[in-house]
Amino acid sequence: MIEVRGLGVDGEDGARVLTGVSVTLPYRRVAVIGANGSGKSTFARVLAGLVKPSRGSASVMGIDVRSRRLRGAVGMVFSDPDAQILMPTPREDIALTAGALGLSRVERGRSAETALERYGLVDQADRSVSVLSGGQKQLLALAGIAVRRPQVLIADEPTTPLDLRNSRRVGALLLGDSDAADGAAGGAARVAEQLVLVTHDLGLARRCDHALRFDHGELVDSGPPEDVVAKYERDES
Repeated sequence: MIEVRGLGVDGEDGARVLTGVSVTLPYRRVAVIGANGSGKSTFARVLAGLVKPSRGSASVMGIDVRSRRLRGAVGMVFSDPDAQILMPTPREDIALTAGALGLSRVERGRSAETALERYGLVDQADRSVSVLSGGQKQLLALAGIAVRRPQVLIADEPTTPLDLRNSRRVGALLLGDSDAADGAAGGAARVAEQLVLVTHDLGLARRCDHALRFDHGELVDSGPPEDVVAKYERDES
């Protein structure tokens, strides 16, 4: 459950980036759409605890977004996976995340192996991250977050830089579709219990359970994805 009441965010120059956003989101998969500069990414970053509200309130799973406890409940993936990959190889990167959870060396190894298999990265496990494709890097970023087992995943344009095949692959994993990534063992395991997906991919947005649309810093539409997307397409045409 995500609860937002009267949320406002001001930029460093004092300009209002978000104004008066109020919404309750009990839905498992929430799409967030809108034009560039509409405020949708700022909204996502507030939910992830990366941007502090200037006014109003927001909570995720009952945790105020200003609280340090939020980090244990929420994971975030960005459009640029390089910002999240810290170690030289996929195996080491996932093991680093597992180690932060206080797991033993044996448990870290098991967690890494499971994640590598689930996200189709076994053959890349010990290769340099620098030689991975954009799609493989995004899968690695997702695998690292999945090891943490967050309750909520915030994804900000995770498929934007990817080619069609990898975009479909990452999208399937995010949405928990049964026809997930090629090479991913056992289909798609849900990364988190709830997904908030900021996206320009309207096909992906339509596959969610609920959609929000932002425009000039305001939440202008909230409802079934097909309806919200169709109205957005009409307004932008």
